[in-house]
Amino acid sequence: MALLLLMAAVVMAPAAWADGKHKEARPAYAEEQTMLQIEADSRVPDPGLLSTDSGRVHMDRHFLGQYGNKEGNVIVQRGGNTWRYLRNGPLATLAGFILLAVPFAIFVFYRTIGPANQVAEAGRKLKRFNRWERQVHWATAFSFIALAITGLIIMYGKKLLLPWMGHDFFSWVAIISKYLHNFVGPLFILCSILMFFTFLKRNYYNRADWQWVKKGGGLITHEHVPAGFFNAGEKTWFWGGVALLGLIMSVTGLVLDFAVGQTRYVMQVANVLHLSAGAIYMVAAMGHSYIGTWGTPGAFEAMRYGTVDENWAKAHHQLWYEQMKTGVPPGLDEDGKMVPGRGASSAQPGSPGQPRPGPAH
Repeated sequence: MALLLLMAAVVMAPAAWADGKHKEARPAYAEEQTMLQIEADSRVPDPGLLSTDSGRVHMDRHFLGQYGNKEGNVIVQRGGNTWRYLRNGPLATLAGFILLAVPFAIFVFYRTIGPANQVAEAGRKLKRFNRWERQVHWATAFSFIALAITGLIIMYGKKLLLPWMGHDFFSWVAIISKYLHNFVGPLFILCSILMFFTFLKRNYYNRADWQWVKKGGGLITHEHVPAGFFNAGEKTWFWGGVALLGLIMSVTGLVLDFAVGQTRYVMQVANVLHLSAGAIYMVAAMGHSYIGTWGTPGAFEAMRYGTVDENWAKAHHQLWYEQMKTGVPPGLDEDGKMVPGRGASSAQPGSPGQPRPGPAH
C-alpha cells in the first residue's frame, strides 16, 4: 500500500511542479527557470505528466532524434527539473513519514496488543536453520542495514545533518556514505540472490497459508495458528520484500551505480523507483525484525543459534513440527484444525522407530 502511495504521488504530480514555476527562483536555476517561464507563458501549453506527449516534450527531454545525437547537446532537460521537485518534495516527505510512522505504530502495537504468548520450554531442541542459511540471512541483513543508513544520509543529510555538522564535516560524511552505498550495493544484490535460492523451496504458498491469513496469524488474539516451516507472513515478506522489492532496488541500483550510457530520463526514473522501493523495504524489514525478536519470544534463537525449543516449534509452526515428528506432512480440515497425515504416528521426536529431528530441508 505504501509503495502504491509513493508511486501515485509521482504519477499524479501536478504540472506546476514540472513547469518549475515558483516565486523565489534561486540564481543557480535562473537560466532554466527563465526558459521554463517563457514556455509557460506561451500560447501552446506544455503537456502534463499524464499526456502521451509528455515523454517527447515535457518529462523526457532526452530523446536523441529531437535534441541531437548526444545528450551533451541538451541545454535544459525538463525531466531534471521535474525529478528534483519530486525527489525533494512529495517523495522525500512521504518516505520520511512512513519511516517515522511505522516504528511508532510497531511501538504502539507492542505496548497495547503485546507480543505472542511465551511458550514453556520442553528442554529439547529442533534444528531449524543450518549454518549456511544463517550466514546468508545475516550477510543480507547487515549489508542492507549499511545501505539503509547511508541511503538515509544521502537522502536527508543535507537537511538534517548539515546544519549542525557544518559543511566540512558533513562533506566527509556524505562522501563516505556515497562510496559505501555504491560498493555495498552489489554485495547486497549477491546476498539477496543467494538468499532467494536458499529459501525458495520453503516459501511456496499452500492451503494452510490461507487459514493463517484469515486468522491474521494470531497477532491480535495471540492464537497459535498452524503453519508450516514458514507461515504466510514470512512467505509474503520473502516474495514481496526479498524478491520483488529486492529486484527493483537491485536493477535500479545498478543503473545508478553504473551510469555509463544511461540517459538522463532513465537515471531519473531509476532514482524514483530506487527510493520508493528502498523506503518500503526498510519499513517492511522493521516489521520483520519485530516479529522475529520481541514480537515472538524464542524466534530469534532460530536465526542466532539455528535451533528452537520443541514446544516453540509445536506452538508456532505446528505443521512443520508434526512433519518432523512423524515424517509425514499433516493437513488441515475445513475449520483450519490440523489433521495427521496418512500413515503418521503420534510418537515423540527422537523416539525409537521415528526420524530424529535434524536440519529441516
